[in-house]
Amino acid sequence: MSNILESVNKRTQLVGQNRLELLLFKLNGRQRFGINVFKVKEVLQCPPLTSLPKLNNTVRGVAHIRGNTISVIDLSAATGGRPIENTEGCFIIIAEYNRSVQGFLVSSVERIINMNWEAILPPPQGAGRYSYLTAVTEIEGELVEILDVEKILDEISPVKTEISQETDEAITIDREEHFHIMVIDDSAVARKQIIRALSSLGLQIDTAIDGRDALEKLNKIAAEMDNVATEIPLIISDIEMPEMDGYTLTAEIRDNPKLKDIKVVLHTSLSGVFNQAMVQKVGANDFIAKFNPDELAAAVNKHLSL
Repeated sequence: MSNILESVNKRTQLVGQNRLELLLFKLNGRQRFGINVFKVKEVLQCPPLTSLPKLNNTVRGVAHIRGNTISVIDLSAATGGRPIENTEGCFIIIAEYNRSVQGFLVSSVERIINMNWEAILPPPQGAGRYSYLTAVTEIEGELVEILDVEKILDEISPVKTEISQETDEAITIDREEHFHIMVIDDSAVARKQIIRALSSLGLQIDTAIDGRDALEKLNKIAAEMDNVATEIPLIISDIEMPEMDGYTLTAEIRDNPKLKDIKVVLHTSLSGVFNQAMVQKVGANDFIAKFNPDELAAAVNKHLSL
C-alpha cells in the first residue's frame, strides 16, 4: 500500500500527453474499477466511521482524518450494488471532485496502471449499472469500469445549477444574438448541469461526449468554412474524457488554421496550480474548476464579449 501512496504523489507529468494513470480497485466481487490517480489525495485503510442522522443511505458515515471530517460513500451501494457489509479490512480512496473532498469506500485497492486515453472507450449502451460509467477499458483481458463520480455525487447531493441574480444582471452579451457554443463532457450529468446553468443566456448549445467526438464535429464544420470561430466562437470542455482528453483537443484546435480562433474554456473537476500551467501550455483561454454556475456564466460572458 505504501508503494501505491508514493506513486499517487508522483503522477502529474502525464497530464497533457493524452495519458492517464488509473488506480484499480474492487467493490463487491471480481469486477475491477478505476479512478484517475490525479484526483486521488490519499488511500488508507478504512478508519472507524461515525454515523450521523439523516445521511443519504449510500453514505456510510464520516471519518475524522488529519483534522478534517470527510463523508465516506459506499461506492457499491451508490451504483446500485450490494452495500459493502464489513468495513474492517476495506479501504477508502480520498479524492477531490468538484471543489470538495470525499472518501469512497472500496473492498480492495490493487495497483496503478499507465494508460493512453485512446484506450479508454465510451461505455456500452444500456441500462442498469452501465448508467454509472463514463468509460471502460481492457486490462489483462478483463473489462475495467470507470465510474461517473459526478453522477453519483449529484444523486447524493445535487448541485445548484442556476446563476444568481447578481451574475445574471452583470451579463453584457446580447442574448438575442443566440451565440453558438459547444459543450464537451463525457458525463451526461455534467453536460446537463452546464446547459441548465447557461440556459438563461440565450445560447445555442451543441454537445459532444469526448474530445474526439468534438474534433470530428468541428472538422465537419471546417469542411464548409475557413474560420469555424465565426460559427462556434467558444467551446467549454472537460479535461478527462475517453479517447481524447481536453488538453489534447485544445492542442489540436490550436494547430488547425480553421479552428485556431475558437476560444476554449477548460471546465473540470481536476484542480490545482498544475492545471493552470497546462492551460497556458496547450493554448486554452481559461480554466474553471467544476462546478460553479456563476463562474461559468461569467467566463462565457467574458469570452463572448471580447
